[in-house]
Amino acid sequence: MTEPARILLVANRTASTEGLREAVRARAARGPATFHLVVPAHPHGLHRVVDPQEGDAGTAQHVLDEALPGLSKAAGTPVTGNVGDAEPLMAIADAVNRDRYDEIVISTLPRRISRWLHLDLVSKARGLGLPVTHVEAVDREVPAG
Repeated sequence: MTEPARILLVANRTASTEGLREAVRARAARGPATFHLVVPAHPHGLHRVVDPQEGDAGTAQHVLDEALPGLSKAAGTPVTGNVGDAEPLMAIADAVNRDRYDEIVISTLPRRISRWLHLDLVSKARGLGLPVTHVEAVDREVPAG
């Protein structure tokens, strides 16, 4: 018997969207898998301009706490998670360097408003050598914020 695939989920404002839950359901249906969600800390206020690397871990923790039950239900198994670095690529690299993952799923806001897509996060994450799936939220799913 082989070990379950280890899937790294990366999301922030889209962590509780149906699109990400559907991606988790689809991946779980393909075979045994465990999931871990990293929510990069939110840059906010003056920090967003002066030092975007300095994030608000409290807001990210709230996002994480809100998302885990729905993702766990979608996965059919408990999903773990943590707050990561405010810079999303660093949050992904930290997770990949700390634990072994087989795949990465990145959930973003729609292209027209996604800072992560403007930073080319999906392509940069592929540079870490793992398969990357991109899930783009639809406008009606996007929480205010």
